[in-house]
Amino acid sequence: MDKILKSIFTMLFFVALNLQANILTDSLKVVDLQEVIVKGDARNDPTLTIVKSDFTSKATQPKNSGELFSDINGFSLIKRGNYAVDPTFRASQYEQLNIQFDGGTKALHACPNRMDPITTLVNPEEVTRIEIIKGPFSVRYGPVFGAVVNMVTNDKSTNTKPIAGSVSSGYERNGNSMVNNVSLKSNLKIVDLAANYSHKVYGNYTDGNGAEIPSSFKNDAYSLKAGVNLTENQRIQAGFRQSYGRDILHAGLPMDTKLDNSTIADIDYNLLLKSKSLKSITAKAYYSFVDHVMNNFTRSTFAATSAEALVNATTTGAKIESGWDVGSKIKLFAGVDYSGLSRMGNRTRIVKKNMAGVVLPNPMTYTDKVWQNSSLNQAGAFVEGKYFVSKNDIVNYGIRVDYVTATATDLDAQFAALYTTQPVEQNDVNISGTIAIQHKFNDNVLVEAAFGRGVRSASIEERYIAFFNIGRDAYEYIGNPYLKPEVNNQIEINLRGTNALSGFFNKIDYGISVYDAFLQDYIMGVVDNSLTRKYSPTVQPVNPKVFQNIDRAFKAGFEANTKLQFAKSFNLAADVSYVFTENTQLKESLPLTPPLLSHVKLEYERKLFWANVRLTLSGAQNRISTVYNEIATPAYELVDVECGIEPFKNFKIGVAGLNVFNRYYVNHLTFAFNNIDGFGRVPIPEPGRNLTVFASYRF
Repeated sequence: MDKILKSIFTMLFFVALNLQANILTDSLKVVDLQEVIVKGDARNDPTLTIVKSDFTSKATQPKNSGELFSDINGFSLIKRGNYAVDPTFRASQYEQLNIQFDGGTKALHACPNRMDPITTLVNPEEVTRIEIIKGPFSVRYGPVFGAVVNMVTNDKSTNTKPIAGSVSSGYERNGNSMVNNVSLKSNLKIVDLAANYSHKVYGNYTDGNGAEIPSSFKNDAYSLKAGVNLTENQRIQAGFRQSYGRDILHAGLPMDTKLDNSTIADIDYNLLLKSKSLKSITAKAYYSFVDHVMNNFTRSTFAATSAEALVNATTTGAKIESGWDVGSKIKLFAGVDYSGLSRMGNRTRIVKKNMAGVVLPNPMTYTDKVWQNSSLNQAGAFVEGKYFVSKNDIVNYGIRVDYVTATATDLDAQFAALYTTQPVEQNDVNISGTIAIQHKFNDNVLVEAAFGRGVRSASIEERYIAFFNIGRDAYEYIGNPYLKPEVNNQIEINLRGTNALSGFFNKIDYGISVYDAFLQDYIMGVVDNSLTRKYSPTVQPVNPKVFQNIDRAFKAGFEANTKLQFAKSFNLAADVSYVFTENTQLKESLPLTPPLLSHVKLEYERKLFWANVRLTLSGAQNRISTVYNEIATPAYELVDVECGIEPFKNFKIGVAGLNVFNRYYVNHLTFAFNNIDGFGRVPIPEPGRNLTVFASYRF
């Protein structure tokens, strides 16, 4: 890895020296880095995108960045409690989504149960916008199966002052929870700086029936970012962040988090050129380390067996990309990228009782290999282009080749015995591509049609997990190093537009997307009746699951949205999303398929006062995956009310009533209770009524 990074930066330094004479010097424009990938510029933007940026006018503060996706059409949330939240988009989740921040920085979890996804490592207070490419329709941002998700933090364009910042504090009655945040920014034209610190303490919440759900956690996090405009057309930027999670309860997992410490560092460089054809060179490198400790010390199982796991994950990556103009009709981006992930760690079990419940005179200690010292490395090369057919028509196209290597060097003996026909080290060569057409009927109406082939190699969990419970069900899971990459062949048509109106009604925005995806070699856990679970072999279910390829599956669905502005200060917005999935081999739904979901929101906003009422409508989900032990869930309706006031300049106070009718309900994608006294293995209910207050001061 060190050699790769040194090579990239040596190349970058050489290019900068040799092309210095070509740097533009007659422009006052300051170079933007590629942390923002959707800029409203048809010459550079990818196809089929969503941008969400209105996160500041909130009366409630998200617990982590995952909750920011609850307002984005097509997204749902996978929860294991109140802390570890994973977004899912159109029934694609986990590594099927390419989730990154600031245009390419990645940080992957250390816990096999995903107690620490990337959404827990990036503070929601820092996120200024979220950008989504809605399928495998770009090859510039790494391998893509379901979507690219880019969270932009502390965007420098949001501040032009030498000194600026904010102080905020929030309180939630349900759980007696507090969140505090301090943010500082400085823009000195040549140099810009940003710093952020947050402190969160959340208690256990109660559901709509008044039951207390174990869900408390503590978190402290900070981030630093510094950018230097070396010239008017050359910029370098570095970021550093750390997060410290403590005493995190996960009602849907067999253990709780004792501590979760993460460190992420990245550096970006951008150079604009006046060459006739070569227009830009950008480079990025990043590093993350996650140190995770989890145990069952507060669970009922501790009386018979004490278990504690110390695991860690290291993620590294780099990218270099060049932008070209080939005449006046063609824009090209070409580059190479690399990402590497390694995981280590073991679980220590101290068995204090035998299977009959008799206390052992001498407890027995065992060491279980959680990650088997595994690693996954990907190196890719890509070319993506735009052909400007006319003023109103653009053809987008791209191709990508990835070489993926995976291995594990400290194998569990039973795992090794299962895979003797070939080495557990495996290599994949994956070819992805896309082609799309954009047609602008006029300045207000755009239609897009796209086809994309996205290829994803199996993750470390899917290849090398050894007899661990990592799913929503009670099965032990076994990895399979011989898995084929899974493929998403997706076609999509999107229409969006806006119309200015006169009189009482001011403007209407609208959009609709329809998609169909044919999935090959889909990866999921399947029960293997020829095997017996390793730990507690007489406990049901006795037979473990082994990750396998499903030959064929498909999904199809749509999203639609509209927003009507009227009487200058009112907005009425509505959206709806639905996805249908099918495992054609088993003749049932794919796991983690969300139900029909819709939102209706009425907003009123003036300079000093704002308010909104939001209605959430979720359909029942009766199409379930029986092999995933899913439980059908009923429909529900929620009403949330928020309002805020600015009593004096830059000081805002917001209050909210969430789930105001105190409905008892469950999210279909939320995990079931796991090893929690007083609760069976049923889905964890969501919070009941919650009253919140949030205050912020900007300067």
